[in-house]
Amino acid sequence: MSKTLDLTDYTEEELVALNRRIVERLRSLQQHRCHKEMARFNLGDTVSFTVETGRIVVGKVIRANAKTITVISSSGEHWRVSPGLLAHTTEGQQAGAGNSPGHLIELRGERSRRG
Repeated sequence: MSKTLDLTDYTEEELVALNRRIVERLRSLQQHRCHKEMARFNLGDTVSFTVETGRIVVGKVIRANAKTITVISSSGEHWRVSPGLLAHTTEGQQAGAGNSPGHLIELRGERSRRG
């Protein structure tokens, strides 16, 4: 889809207004995409992701933040991860990644620390 727009007749004020509308639209599209990615995950889902060192981290989803998912790993580490970097993981895949499903921490009875 290729639309050309002749900008030569626009004033500076009109161009600034157009720029604001474009930025607003891009932000809206990004938010929609982020919400769609976030909706793939539920609290308690078992997920995995790869860190910069190449290590695969497996854990449970414990919180959905505005732009990230908080995961607690099998070793007890808390990670805030972009949903685009997460993959759903089954119990069999966990063992294949070298992590034992028995090391995951249950969070029953945890209370939110919101003030």
